[in-house]
Amino acid sequence: MLIPHPFIGLKLARIQAEKMLFPLLNPQRKKGKARKIHQLSIRITDICNLRCHTCGQWGENGYLRDKNLASLREAEVSGARYRTLFTDLVAHGHRPNLYLWGGEPTMYQDLREVLDSASAYNLPTSIVTNGHQLKSYAEAFKQAGLYLLQLSIDGHNHQLHNRLRPAVGSADAFSQILAGLEALKELRQGRTQLPIVASLSVISKENIGHLVDIYETFKSSVDIFVFYLSWWIDEERALDHEHDFTKRFGFKPKLHRGWIGGWKPNEYEMLKEQMAELRARSHALKSTAPAVTFIPDFRTGEELRRYYTDHSETFGYSECRSIFQAVEINANGDMSPCRDYHDYVVGNVKEQTIHELWNSERYLEFRQSLQREGLMPVCSRCCGLMGY
Repeated sequence: MLIPHPFIGLKLARIQAEKMLFPLLNPQRKKGKARKIHQLSIRITDICNLRCHTCGQWGENGYLRDKNLASLREAEVSGARYRTLFTDLVAHGHRPNLYLWGGEPTMYQDLREVLDSASAYNLPTSIVTNGHQLKSYAEAFKQAGLYLLQLSIDGHNHQLHNRLRPAVGSADAFSQILAGLEALKELRQGRTQLPIVASLSVISKENIGHLVDIYETFKSSVDIFVFYLSWWIDEERALDHEHDFTKRFGFKPKLHRGWIGGWKPNEYEMLKEQMAELRARSHALKSTAPAVTFIPDFRTGEELRRYYTDHSETFGYSECRSIFQAVEINANGDMSPCRDYHDYVVGNVKEQTIHELWNSERYLEFRQSLQREGLMPVCSRCCGLMGY
């Protein structure tokens, strides 16, 4: 899919290569010093039109549930400021991939301005959306040269998807996805075939028996399917994290409690069989079959059982590399090393540039802590560790 776009393909290949060769290419990592920024990840807004059950922001325990929407929107970074930040990054030799998420990014008022700015500086851009306003944004995504559109799909029909991802008000989230995919299908006709469309599905107790159904329903309009085993922590791990974090940094974290959960599959073998069936249906020799990937990727029922029941198990992911390669910017401009557990803030991009903060003293302190003392308790179930 990226053969006609070697610039994007080479950048993605380079990121993978640098992750594999991380110790060799980062001799100053013990001092907390990072090299060039490979990914600029911006949670561009906290506002969302859905209240998804698995979400640590707006779900049952979400840390945003008691926040005032007007205040959240007022605190957002402007499109003009992002353009200035992009200009500064490029001037200092950083040309990262841009990853936009939320909240729901299409509810960010200056989204088109940010897309235009990224396009002007040739920053390969991807976005993750729940489908809200996808139909109306399809043309803008095409014009901006968006290379990857990630679409949250948790059900194969209206009933299941909308139950897992209930909307605020009477909106039909599933219908918005269908309408948006149809609009994208028309726009992607021709040589470029961009943006690549990826389906993101969080495996949960309600859709665990319908993973193959999701694939079959959307395989004609999606290029790649990504199934997440879900990121969540238990109460014991949350308490351990509070003690560990406070000892390291001198204050008690709060945001991790949005991710406390307790779901476990009833049948690990059944989940394993569903995963095996999806791999078979997406076999590489079937040229028309969309690819499937699992994050994390396990092959046995025992691995799945340990993932859901032993939150100290890291399955070989013993070092966080994303904090040396990816920038995480919160909707209010706070810059943090962590995407999901962002209590630790190194500064704000409304006041300083990303380049100034990237190897600042506070950023070095955080990286040094993880290098010296190892992962924090919540790190074992974090997309920055296993999914980046």
